[in-house]
Amino acid sequence: MRIRGLAVTVLLAGLAVQPAVAEEFEVKMLNKGEEGAMVFEPDLVQAQVGDTVKFLVVDKGHNAETIKGMIPEGAEPVIGGMDEELVITLTEEGVYGIRCKPHYGLGMVALILAGDPVNLEAVQEVKTPGKARKKFEALFAEVTAE
Repeated sequence: MRIRGLAVTVLLAGLAVQPAVAEEFEVKMLNKGEEGAMVFEPDLVQAQVGDTVKFLVVDKGHNAETIKGMIPEGAEPVIGGMDEELVITLTEEGVYGIRCKPHYGLGMVALILAGDPVNLEAVQEVKTPGKARKKFEALFAEVTAE
């Protein structure tokens, strides 16, 4: 019995040090969604460093890419091809701004929050076009309300 108890203790200790499993979030690129035309759904992803966000091509004519000045320090910018799935691995804590390049001015943007929004002020200062600016303001309000 003593060996069995030791084996259970070792097994439980091993489980306690297992790394956390990273999550994968899916974002659809849509011509029309719940919030209107030319949208990412969802447009706000709350994740952790190490998680991945997969942008799915549901409707053609879209891409997903990070916006210059709207990624955490140390994170690499990414640019997805037109009509191509894009997977972003969140390597740094902070806010990532995402756009569909052809529909940026129409407000096709999204925010990814990996952990704490350590770069939120810098991201909010980036100049964005008309409808994108309004959409980002609403998303920033959601992030700060948390």
